[in-house]
Amino acid sequence: AVRGYATTTPRAAKLGVEAMASKVDLNGANVLIRLDLNVPLSKEDGKTVTNDKRLRAVVPTLKFLSEQGAKTVIATHIGRPKGEVNEGMRTNVVIPRLSELIDVDVQYIDDCVGDKVKAATADMAAGGVTLLENVRFYGGETKNDPELAKAMAEASNAKLYVNDAFGTAHRAHASTAGVCAHMDLCAGGFLMDKELQYLQGAVEAPEKPLAAVIGGAKVSTKVPVIESLLDKCDSVFIGGGMIFTFYKALGKDVGASMVEEDLIPMAAELMKKAEAKGVKFFLPSDVIIADKFAEDAEAKNVSVDDIPDGWMGLDIGSESMATFSSELKKCKTVVWNGPMGVFEFEKFAKGTFGVADALAAATDAGAITIIGGGDSVAAVELAGLGPKMSHISTGGGASLELLEGKVLPGVAALSDL
Repeated sequence: AVRGYATTTPRAAKLGVEAMASKVDLNGANVLIRLDLNVPLSKEDGKTVTNDKRLRAVVPTLKFLSEQGAKTVIATHIGRPKGEVNEGMRTNVVIPRLSELIDVDVQYIDDCVGDKVKAATADMAAGGVTLLENVRFYGGETKNDPELAKAMAEASNAKLYVNDAFGTAHRAHASTAGVCAHMDLCAGGFLMDKELQYLQGAVEAPEKPLAAVIGGAKVSTKVPVIESLLDKCDSVFIGGGMIFTFYKALGKDVGASMVEEDLIPMAAELMKKAEAKGVKFFLPSDVIIADKFAEDAEAKNVSVDDIPDGWMGLDIGSESMATFSSELKKCKTVVWNGPMGVFEFEKFAKGTFGVADALAAATDAGAITIIGGGDSVAAVELAGLGPKMSHISTGGGASLELLEGKVLPGVAALSDL
């Protein structure tokens, strides 16, 4: 169990891969597994995996199935081929590194349905692993087409299914949801289980005080998660481009900073809700402003009350960073989603890296720190602080939806315990 949480929260009482192995003998059994192997590839040759984090994340589940003697058939996607065969998005690019990581010679079939696949999966050795072609080469995948789901199940020769693709669990697709109708048992893999333990644990049974650090450019993409977290958090810290919509709601001048005019009333309402619920709502007191949106822009640290015309805020300021850091140290659970500024530009990266440092220090002091996918993950890794966090989520959209309290279709489709 994850420190501070029960092994499963009530809603997550779904079958896990170990429990599946205790119910049925996996030796010689075909198991269809959905993974998220959507790895970044080198721009030079389009064939070299430049970051193998997603491959490493699924190693425990694949090794477990192999050691149990299962015949593991992998369904996955790469990129967004939009229902057409795209030579630059074939799955076989991951085979060399994946074979190395799991110490099994992974086989490949250039389709995911049909007689050729059915013949190959019937002919597998116990403990073997076969990788199917990109499921998104078929338009029916993202539409959760029941015919495609049935064809996938038949081609895999499997009556057992494992989903370890947390990054796509918020989508009801043929390979994440529809296929489960044709299986005897559907289980979550070790990665899926860990994601649910941490993210649902943070929402449903956190060690208090619980804080959320929410950043990013737009309020519009984060309104549901902020609303949901106001019911659960003791404090909420807001950073990134979205702060200027909140300042506008407070009647401040924000110069040329980005504002979502139509969301000013919503920003005001969120601050009111926080106050009514007794949630501390932290907005930066100072910002780093720039005379243009560019790496070589002139930068100044000013109070949020002194943003001159024509200048735009691109990061939170040093005073805000000090406040955020000292307040975050008081928390026992921290969830972070979204950068504090334009961290791709060195001059405007201090706020984001400062939050990463504060969370690393909080982890050292015994807090549970959860990085909720997307740009925050990139920032933490860039800062070299990945190992210092309790949990780094592999799914941006999926982690946001879980934090919003939504049920993920890929999880709902699994067998109950």
